[in-house]
Amino acid sequence: MDKVRLDKWLWAARFFKTRSLAKEAINGGKVRVDNQRAKPSRDIVVGMVLDIQQGWDNRIVEVLALSDQRRGAPEAALLYRETEESLREREARADARRLARDHEAHPGQRPTKKQRRLIHQFLDKR
Repeated sequence: MDKVRLDKWLWAARFFKTRSLAKEAINGGKVRVDNQRAKPSRDIVVGMVLDIQQGWDNRIVEVLALSDQRRGAPEAALLYRETEESLREREARADARRLARDHEAHPGQRPTKKQRRLIHQFLDKR
């Protein structure tokens, strides 16, 4: 296998659950191939660098192998290698999110029925 469609490879490498989700991400500019926007039908080859944005995370991966079949996660992980810089940035962002979440004010419990009524009254007055 010399080349595979980008959307099919992303699905096979388990970055997206379905090919249609992979296609939407590519069309939305969330996936870049060698720092350029790509189309879902673009053929990728071994050695290309992909920049994949998923939610809060941004991964930069190098294509090591090609596959157009979705297999188990251990086999899918052999298709690519994430760069060290990408790993460090993702871990730093995860730590920052974790720290920010720890400083948020949480009520500790769900509102009671009386508190819920007061909340609804307040919101209806606006």
